[in-house]
Amino acid sequence: MSIRRILVADDEESIRWVLSKALSKKGFTVDLASNGNEALALSRQHSYDLAVLDIKMPGLTGLELLSRLREERPDVLVVIMTAESSMKNAVEAMKRGAYDYITKPFDLDALDAIILKAQQASEITHEVHRLKDELKEHYQLDRTIIGKSQPMQEVYKVLGKVAPSDVTVLITGESGTGKELVARAIHFNSPRLGKPFLALNCAAIPRELLESELFGYEKGAFTGATDRKAGKFEHANGGTLFLDEIGDMPLELQAKLLRVLQEREITRTGGSNTIAVDVRIVAATNQDLKEKVRAKEFREDLFYRLNVVPINLPPLRERREDIPLLTEFFVQRSHEELKVPVQGCTEDAMAMLKAFEWPGNVRELENAIQRAALLSPDQLLTPGDFPGLIEEGAREEGEDSLEALIARKLSSSLAKMDVQELDNLYEIVLHQMERPLINIILEKTRANQVRAAEILGINRNTLRKKIQTLGIEVKKD
Repeated sequence: MSIRRILVADDEESIRWVLSKALSKKGFTVDLASNGNEALALSRQHSYDLAVLDIKMPGLTGLELLSRLREERPDVLVVIMTAESSMKNAVEAMKRGAYDYITKPFDLDALDAIILKAQQASEITHEVHRLKDELKEHYQLDRTIIGKSQPMQEVYKVLGKVAPSDVTVLITGESGTGKELVARAIHFNSPRLGKPFLALNCAAIPRELLESELFGYEKGAFTGATDRKAGKFEHANGGTLFLDEIGDMPLELQAKLLRVLQEREITRTGGSNTIAVDVRIVAATNQDLKEKVRAKEFREDLFYRLNVVPINLPPLRERREDIPLLTEFFVQRSHEELKVPVQGCTEDAMAMLKAFEWPGNVRELENAIQRAALLSPDQLLTPGDFPGLIEEGAREEGEDSLEALIARKLSSSLAKMDVQELDNLYEIVLHQMERPLINIILEKTRANQVRAAEILGINRNTLRKKIQTLGIEVKKD
């Protein structure tokens, strides 16, 4: 964004006239004010890119006006004009947020140079804001974390409260529930947007290397340490460090992490000097840290330091209503990124996906959709595009949900039929499900139709009609 409109405030008419002529000739729109109060009023009426203010004016002084502009119009670049070339004025102006200052009398070329520099700064600032907005939009919660179920609504509420702060967050949940995605959403919706987001999996790095990975090391700290190396804490300075699988961190390192959280400083391995760091910690685990504390495998004081705000991510099986949304998202992404024809799922495929237990949670669903989309030649995914999905992941019948059992039987039956030749499949399936259900309930109530109707949640006359329509033989004791 280039500088287009400039506000000039000076109680000397000659200064205002000269600057107005010079700046207008260069294509700028220039508004003039003879005192600080008038300038403040103009700033509330128009949007300025640059303000050139005299330090001494009736009403609000230039410094006072500068402070007000920084509060009300923080994007405006301010240049202070002063007749006194004193260090005190210069220091005070810069302390209050002035972009630059110039001493009267000044050459217009000097002002041109300042404006050119301000123009470049304005463009850089605008680009930074644009990139931040782009990042923030990309990591909006509704774009990265999919789900409208009640468990996810509770997660969103907590996210919205913790993201703007610097509070430490502990994310818990089974593998594949999206813990790193939540950590990224916290960072990219926080004031640390634009600063580094680094992730470290504590379980993936050998314990002898984890310390140097976190804190860095000095030259000669150990065999092979030929140069000084900064660790994750230094690289993440100003931003967020995501420590995944924190439950696997060795006890001796837990003590060092606790010190960082308390003192906000680190010491490199093999070093003696402390280094101040400004890093927000977001940790995650799929383990029960309270149980590990009881087993003396995790420090209790560190647990309470990390667990300031806990966020528990529900497994996919506890938010099945989100599966269609997630499936649609992953199908669309596969369509765009893999350039495949798939654009959706058939109803029976969706029923099968909803009935599955998904022990690997959202990650497993994403992989299954991506694999099916890549191999399917059609626009809609069918149960046949997920070979062995139900059989591989199903629990024993006694542990399965009724919905999962029905889905498996239904999927198996439909696979043997040419569904394209049918036009009343819905009625066929309903009748086949209703008949055994009503039979079982009549048996359990000893043919008491009043009680059977109550259990089924239907009217007694409706039950009688269904008994006749379905040809159910009522056996009385």
